[in-house]
Amino acid sequence: MSPPSRREKLESMLAEDPHDTFLRYALAMEWDKEGRHDESLAGLRALAVSEPPYVPAFFQAAQQLTRLDRLEEARTLLRDGIEAARAQGDTHAAGEMSEYLASLP
Repeated sequence: MSPPSRREKLESMLAEDPHDTFLRYALAMEWDKEGRHDESLAGLRALAVSEPPYVPAFFQAAQQLTRLDRLEEARTLLRDGIEAARAQGDTHAAGEMSEYLASLP
């Protein structure tokens, strides 16, 4: 029997603590790596609308949407993410997302 994958380990930890924000984020990132984009984006969007919004989820979802050539959705998420980052006083994240938004075609 092979050892559990990173995704399987994350799923196991989340079964014990389903509200852990970082584990939910890490699982969404693993789904992205596996090409399970619908699940990944749903997980990231859920984090983006949580209270408080999890700012890194906006940027990661926008980057994934860009790779999937869904640029309008990416732009919308970036704008929302910039607003959420500013509201939380995270000028670094707001700046990164602003630069990325400006770089989109």
